[in-house]
Amino acid sequence: MKAIWNDVVIADSDDTVVVEGNHYFPMDAVNPQHIAASPHQTVCGWKGTAHYFDVVADGQVNANAAWFYPEPKDAAASIGNRVAFWKGVRVGP
Repeated sequence: MKAIWNDVVIADSDDTVVVEGNHYFPMDAVNPQHIAASPHQTVCGWKGTAHYFDVVADGQVNANAAWFYPEPKDAAASIGNRVAFWKGVRVGP
């Protein structure tokens, strides 16, 4: 699977975990040149506190377009140290 935004591959892995329709990529499958830490956080009742990255490609920033759970709750342990994408980031083979 690949995560692509602005025709740039942000993440690439054949080891994703699908939860609620979202592919979670291993953190080391994400190109660090194309993400930047964001202060944004949200809380999910069963997964825990999500932290966000801005996706950066081709000189543009897609704010909070990637998220991860640094300390997921036990029910979501399978997505620990993994990143998912939204907000126009295409995820597919």
